[in-house]
Amino acid sequence: MTTEMRVLRPSEWNEWFEALGLAFGGGAMPAAKRDLYREVTHVDRSLAVWDGTEPVGSASSFPFSITVPGGGLVRAAGVTMVGVASTHRRRGILTSMMRRQLDDVRAWGEPVAALYASEPGIYGRFGYDTASHLIRAEIDTDRVGLTLPEGTDAVRIRRVRDAGAALAAFEEVYAAQVPARPGMIARLPHWDRLGAVDPVEDRAGASELLSVVAERDGRVTGCVRYRTRADWTDSVPQGRVEVRDLFAHDPASYAALLRHLWGIDLTSTVQMENRPVDDPWQLLVSDIRRCRVRVVDSLHVRLVDVGAALAARSYATPVDVVLEVSDPFCPWNTGRWRLSGDTKGAACAPTRDAADLSLSVRELAAAYLGGTRLGTLAAAGRVRELREGALADADAAFTSGAAPWGPHMF
Repeated sequence: MTTEMRVLRPSEWNEWFEALGLAFGGGAMPAAKRDLYREVTHVDRSLAVWDGTEPVGSASSFPFSITVPGGGLVRAAGVTMVGVASTHRRRGILTSMMRRQLDDVRAWGEPVAALYASEPGIYGRFGYDTASHLIRAEIDTDRVGLTLPEGTDAVRIRRVRDAGAALAAFEEVYAAQVPARPGMIARLPHWDRLGAVDPVEDRAGASELLSVVAERDGRVTGCVRYRTRADWTDSVPQGRVEVRDLFAHDPASYAALLRHLWGIDLTSTVQMENRPVDDPWQLLVSDIRRCRVRVVDSLHVRLVDVGAALAARSYATPVDVVLEVSDPFCPWNTGRWRLSGDTKGAACAPTRDAADLSLSVRELAAAYLGGTRLGTLAAAGRVRELREGALADADAAFTSGAAPWGPHMF
């Protein structure tokens, strides 16, 4: 087998994207959605592996900015569209693409790479680890009530039927959320439209995507997108509300949107698919056991430049620690790094000083957004303390006030 890897040419996108679809199980994508994917693809950041005239491997990335603890943004490659043809597996194609991609990301000056893994076990060998989790829930709204905070009754709930107006309202609310939570991604052009695209083929018998906003004093303070799915069992209505997006500026607006979802006629279940692990609804429900909550991995992160990445975020408590880092796949990160910082900022540079903690780049990735404790990683044998007290100090410093969450799928 002779293969060639090179940057994708614009004229090759259709064939490349079709091969990617086959790698993910096949099935035609609705034309409206496919057209938007073509618009958001950065061809100059896309790799293609060819076996003669056949595309057998793909990998791309987006030039995102991701919120880190402290509310700042770090440049990050959003790794996506990674696939290898079933006929060409276990021949080193994926490794060669990851090697080239991380070299490129480093050359572009992006300290972090991030992805959503179709199979989480694949990317650990390339230095990625789970940096955030999400929860899914099936809430029995016939039996689970809500305790509503003061001010909920003052919030107006309104359906927005005009697609352009709905999109503008959602993007305004979303943009205000970005600095508040690690893992959130600032939108690039066209991504607002991709999140709202609603082809009939994707509904699987459910309703169109509905857009509802919360308002106070004439200003939009929250929004939710959802579908409803009818279900009549023994002539009893047991429909489901399928929530796609839910954001709000304040507790009353958030609760008012929840109350709307709970009260939709002919439904008995609210399905949450992608919510942060500290989502407040869990403290408003009357019976959490009837909500069938499940925690799964979400955003996976890789530190491409350890020094720049650690210096880009702030730290919950003062920290001055020397990290002995191993990174076989990106050896430029291997070595000792002195990290010093606090809530105002940080610096991280190579040093020859004695190490305080020993860990790999994967542990730093897991702890980077504050979602996984260094102490927990140490308890699993993945972080080793070399100076007494260093682990407790670093563990406290790496935490984040809000749990990291990546609702912007890509």
